[in-house]
Amino acid sequence: MSRVRVHNFSISLDGFATGDEQTLEAPFGHAGSRLTEWFTGTRTFREMIGASGGSLGVDDALAGCWGPGIGAEIMGRHKFGPQRGPWTDEEWRGWWGDNPPFHTPVFVLTHHPRPSIEMKGGTTFHFLDASPAEALRQAREAAGGLDVRIGGGPTTVREFLANDLIDFMHLTVVPIVLGRGVRLWDGLEGLEERFAIESTTTPSGVTHLSFERVSAS
Repeated sequence: MSRVRVHNFSISLDGFATGDEQTLEAPFGHAGSRLTEWFTGTRTFREMIGASGGSLGVDDALAGCWGPGIGAEIMGRHKFGPQRGPWTDEEWRGWWGDNPPFHTPVFVLTHHPRPSIEMKGGTTFHFLDASPAEALRQAREAAGGLDVRIGGGPTTVREFLANDLIDFMHLTVVPIVLGRGVRLWDGLEGLEERFAIESTTTPSGVTHLSFERVSAS
């Protein structure tokens, strides 16, 4: 069966994966760009946005695992955009422009479904009001045997972890303290018992943690 993966998911030292006060201009709220600076400087990121250059090294090597083998993504509504409640602007098509970097079907979890949006480059956004298990079933069907990526934000990743649906997770701990926002770890006591965990610290100052599911004996 295909695997369920999380990649390049950044958290602060105090466990926040996004800050308070998300707006159109501030997708990560008061955290600004501080959670993602390790990533946006890599060659992987530069290639994602159609640019050249960028750093190599361990950060780039780990960042580059994001795409290969992925056939679909699941994300929460607040990764897709800042709106809350019923859609008041169905012209909004996500943060990423006309050609988003996903190039696969993307399933957006929301209590307010809307028609699918087909973008350039093979990305189609589908809007689901569904449980994690049902969303995963549909994403696996669309992925055609490839893996499914859980793209975030923290509430979505936490729900999939709580339902024991994640096989591999790459987290990046960024040495900042946010103090407020949305935390990843709440309610997940004992999570480490399900995974083999390895860590790598890089010259950029971040620590990469890989969580590989431990097979049941």
